[in-house]
Amino acid sequence: MQVAVLASGSKGNSVFVEMDGVRLLVDAGISARRIKKSLAEIAVEIDSLNAVFITHEHSDHVKGLATLCRQYHLPVYTRPDTLSCLLAKEKLPAECLHVIHEQLQLENLSVHTFGLSHDAADPVGYQIDGSRKCTVATDLGFVTGEVQAAIEGSDVLVLEANHDPDLLRRGSYPWPLKQRILGNHGHLSNHDAAWALVHMQQRPAKVFLAHLSEENNRPELAENTVRDILGEQGLSSAEIGLTLTLQDGMVSL
Repeated sequence: MQVAVLASGSKGNSVFVEMDGVRLLVDAGISARRIKKSLAEIAVEIDSLNAVFITHEHSDHVKGLATLCRQYHLPVYTRPDTLSCLLAKEKLPAECLHVIHEQLQLENLSVHTFGLSHDAADPVGYQIDGSRKCTVATDLGFVTGEVQAAIEGSDVLVLEANHDPDLLRRGSYPWPLKQRILGNHGHLSNHDAAWALVHMQQRPAKVFLAHLSEENNRPELAENTVRDILGEQGLSSAEIGLTLTLQDGMVSL
């Protein structure tokens, strides 16, 4: 299995997963040119992708989708309500657009959706199962029982660690935006990301801490918060490989 977070943050998100001979993207929130360039860095041709899965319709998750579809005619899967809300949907080739409900078999992989608490039409995370398991869970206000069950047993987990609440409260964002981020339909804090890991019975070998806020978080703060909470609960953070994702660069395993 190969997983690469091509970009993660408020300016754009995209995750590449290759497993059992199948290659897919979760989200296309950066330009098609940048997706192509990033994939080339790990020796992957963009037209070798089997599918693109969209978590929700916000622009930082779909920004490059129209160009990606027009140039490479890749099949795109998302929930029905998300599909109806896609920006510039009329620019997307109709033959590329497909609906996913709870589960889809994609050659050797089984792709499952799970609901997220976020201010979008029907936001989901993706659980990708084959010989191993990779789960992507970002853009969520809190970890529901459904989310906790979906991430359980992941070999690789892409998990949001968006903000530090104290930094956010002291920061320059207008109060309504702060309320949105802190609310149940906003974004996951470093603290809540750590507790999601604590509550797992079988923890991942690799965790990408994703969607870090540039203003309301710090990479070292996100990592230290997660490691400190794991340690306080008697868990060895050394057993989990934590990697911080980047807004303007790629990280991979």
